[in-house]
Amino acid sequence: MKQLLSVGVCCLLLFTIAAAAQVAKPKDEHPSMAKVLDGAAGSMEREFVSAAEAMPEDKYGFAPASGAFKGVRTFGQQVKHVAAVNYILGAAILQEKPPAEVGGESGPDSITAKADILKYLKASFEYAHKAIGTLDEKTYLDPLKSPFGEGSMTRLAMAVIITSHGFDHYGQMVVYLRSNGIVPPASR
Repeated sequence: MKQLLSVGVCCLLLFTIAAAAQVAKPKDEHPSMAKVLDGAAGSMEREFVSAAEAMPEDKYGFAPASGAFKGVRTFGQQVKHVAAVNYILGAAILQEKPPAEVGGESGPDSITAKADILKYLKASFEYAHKAIGTLDEKTYLDPLKSPFGEGSMTRLAMAVIITSHGFDHYGQMVVYLRSNGIVPPASR
């Protein structure tokens, strides 16, 4: 038993040293806010895109229809909504018109096939990464007109929404996937 405990302590110590070595950086090398936010957006993107890819095309029109679920977005509509909001927020950060149709916040009605929805989604993340990459210490706290109506928001607030908004819908998509007998990729 003592040997097993000693081996366990040694393994824990080695894992701790290895983890510390991976995160250790020179003191003068601090990541920029843009880099940190871009990394967070990338993490959300990986989870979200893999879930969108996991649902078969014939289930993109699925939505629970009874009780409290009546009238909710379909799986495909969830994906298009997140993509549209990525475009809206990215354009607001860059102070330009979205480069793709956003259909309010619903995405284009003309895109219905899974392959086209995925293409739209992935392009929205590319655009969001581009927008986040422009953040710097001089501009990230500038108040800009909110893309969602009255008031203003900072570029930083918009970038934070890009990093988190998709997770609201990811949770719903996980329920949709599991309702159709599909284990989400992040849970495999």
